[in-house]
Amino acid sequence: MLTGEVRNKIDKIWTDIWAGGITNPITVIEQLTYLIFIRSLDEKELENEQIETLGGDVKKIFPPDEEGQAMRWSKFKTKDPREIYDIIQAKVFPFIKNLNGENATAFSRYMENATFLLPTPQILQKVITGLDELYLYDVKDLDMQGDLYEYMLNKLATAGQTGQFRTPKHIRDMMVELLAPGPNDKICDPACGTAGFLVSAAEYIRENYEADMTKKQWQLFDEEMFTGFDTDPTMLRISAMNLMLHSITKPKIEYMDSVSKENKITGVYDIVLANPPFKGTIDTESINENLKAVCNTKKTELLFVALFLRMLKKGGRCACIVPDGVLFGGSRAHKALRKELIEKHHLQAVISMPSGVFKPYAGVSTAVLVFTKTEDGGTDKVWFYDMKADGCSLDDKRSPIQENDIPDIIARFHNLEGERDRKPTEQSFFADKAEIVEKDYDLSINRYKEIVYEKVEYDAPKVILDRLDKLSLDINAKTEELRGLICE
Repeated sequence: MLTGEVRNKIDKIWTDIWAGGITNPITVIEQLTYLIFIRSLDEKELENEQIETLGGDVKKIFPPDEEGQAMRWSKFKTKDPREIYDIIQAKVFPFIKNLNGENATAFSRYMENATFLLPTPQILQKVITGLDELYLYDVKDLDMQGDLYEYMLNKLATAGQTGQFRTPKHIRDMMVELLAPGPNDKICDPACGTAGFLVSAAEYIRENYEADMTKKQWQLFDEEMFTGFDTDPTMLRISAMNLMLHSITKPKIEYMDSVSKENKITGVYDIVLANPPFKGTIDTESINENLKAVCNTKKTELLFVALFLRMLKKGGRCACIVPDGVLFGGSRAHKALRKELIEKHHLQAVISMPSGVFKPYAGVSTAVLVFTKTEDGGTDKVWFYDMKADGCSLDDKRSPIQENDIPDIIARFHNLEGERDRKPTEQSFFADKAEIVEKDYDLSINRYKEIVYEKVEYDAPKVILDRLDKLSLDINAKTEELRGLICE
């Protein structure tokens, strides 16, 4: 966890960039990402030199000549600000944009259209000094690097035009714990944004399996376990860096419109974790036909759920966030998708979340769907949970509070046998498939939850009036007593 002092240092760097006229949080993070990447290349080169000293054979990152070595962070960071600016703008930035070859990282592949925007040598020097101080004295390990980047990503406070926004880390972590991925799973987020779900999955696997993972499993972890797709080049750069700072050296981050015809991936992944765009619509002609076969619609929130089913292996599992409209929408496409989940696969859980979970981005009401791809049914009951609190206030500030249903949700989900006798009047309960079918596959928790009304007994009007009279006399007496004290 980052201390208050470290957060203040990050805020200072952020403020220095803002002072230069760059106020869009995504642009600030993008520029910081470039500098973090430049510094990480030098760190890697230092490791290569140590291996070389011990007799190892490694491929160098920077050219060995004087000009190539001058591009290294450790070589230019103490120079005059104007010289630093010229080196980065004219030499280092073009160099990292053209890093390619068989071992190119996902980040370097998405540098092609990147632009260096820090406006002055003085601001650049302040940012370099601030980052260097953070890494030298405060960021001790991979976990802290990830925490640092996560803190910066928290400053993204606006949703994109298609309705995408960052999922709070504790919600992502909850969804990962519900699915409990293992060291042999291939995990995908087809609308990855900043790659938060993939990061949470990586953290879960390292925390639970690191000590016992084989060399083959570590290779899978580094190269093929985590896949993300997005249509925003900026997000692809940020997500690739996010994964690299969480020890995933070669993440598979690709540019692709996941619900379009260009995506032909079928039956590949063991786990899908996602919070897809909610309010987007796309051109009918570009939608993959096999998605329209499940639900013929242009609404992205429906198409993505159909896509998750297609991309999963048989037996693969998904936890995804959907707007409440997916649960009860009355269109033919809405009903067709819900029927597909219940009749042809195993819908395990619908976790209803309060509307403030995504503030300050949006106040939309959402739910988490948890299902397994079976292709031959398996849904006999669906578990519902009415989340009332997630450990944060439900206003724009999202301040920490004591009330938190997430630990209870995780514990109950992993012991569903113990839920079978719970009543619909309780916070979690099962609804039979037959009842859901009878209600036209409606998955809104309010259709099944029973509310117990308590009868409130009020005093007779005469008793209330007598009480008011007594209060009035008491007030008059106290007023006279106060008047006497003032007048003395």
